[in-house]
Amino acid sequence: MNAITKIESWADRHHPQWIDFLRILLGLFILYKGVLFISNTGALMDLMANKDLQFFNLGLAHYVAFAHLVGGCLIALGLVTRFAILFQLPILFVAVFFVNIEAGFLSISNNLEFEMSLLVLILLLVFLVYESGKFSLDNYMKEHPRW
Repeated sequence: MNAITKIESWADRHHPQWIDFLRILLGLFILYKGVLFISNTGALMDLMANKDLQFFNLGLAHYVAFAHLVGGCLIALGLVTRFAILFQLPILFVAVFFVNIEAGFLSISNNLEFEMSLLVLILLLVFLVYESGKFSLDNYMKEHPRW
């Protein structure tokens, strides 16, 4: 617990304001990907069918869509950011290391999906440390506890 407190203290002291706007963009991008998953669930099911996870297809599709929609909103607003990121991490780990890595780095066939997944995974890990920042609902609630 002491290590987590030290990391939070360091992140609070070294938190540039521009990184808050990056968090908002990341949340909006994840929300956009959630809308894409909902509008094209068939492609996700086809992708999972190729991975021998046929029993979990429907559950995985719902988890991915729900986690991206709700998590994207929470990350963009800066509300329970670490909690929302923890729900995103398994999705991005699977996307980077199992789904998109087969096509290869800078492959034209997948429209840079691997690179985007890797970038989003790295940003999620960064915001797991930095948390939400000054321009967030978490910070507002911390400064105005009785409002």
